[in-house]
Formats: sequence, C-alpha cells, structure tokens
Amino acid sequence: MRRYPSDLTDAEWEIVEPMLPSPQWMGKPEKHSRRAVVDGILYVVRTGCVWRYLPVDFPPWQTVYSHLRRLNRKGVTERILTELRERVRLAHDRQAEL
Repeated sequence: MRRYPSDLTDAEWEIVEPMLPSPQWMGKPEKHSRRAVVDGILYVVRTGCVWRYLPVDFPPWQTVYSHLRRLNRKGVTERILTELRERVRLAHDRQAEL
C-alpha cells in the first residue's frame, strides 16, 4: 500500500491502536485493517478532500466514513483526542487538563 504524509507512523500507531475498540465492536469480521481505516480518516481530515475523493489506496470511502461515524457516536474519537492531548501536555511539564 502506498504511504501518504497523513498516515500514522509505526510509533504513532502503537499509541493509537490500544485506544480503539476491539475488532469485534462492529459485530462482524473486519474486511480492512483498522490501521488502513484510521489512515483513511486522517487523509480526509488532513487534506480536506471530500469522502468520495479518498484515493483507492485506502478502503472504500463508505467503509472509512462508516467507521468514523460509529467511532464518533460511541465517543471514541473524543476519548482518543483527550488522551493524546493529556499525554502531550504532560510531556511538556504541564497539567494534564486545561
């Protein structure tokens, strides 16, 4: 698979992967890797492209969009952003919370 600047590095993926729900959370076996789905989400977020223009190197746009909607509905996206923000603040000798 082609790599994009928006893709997570291996080190970043090691941090984010445990924050995601278990692979069975969608109720059926995954057809695409979770990392490919997350990289697809990041591509759209970082480039600002519309979902239908997601490059074919990623899972189908409908799959990536569906995962993002479910993650948002369950509050996973907000929890990940909060945890990452707290980690960065602590790494810079600041209080975890604003």
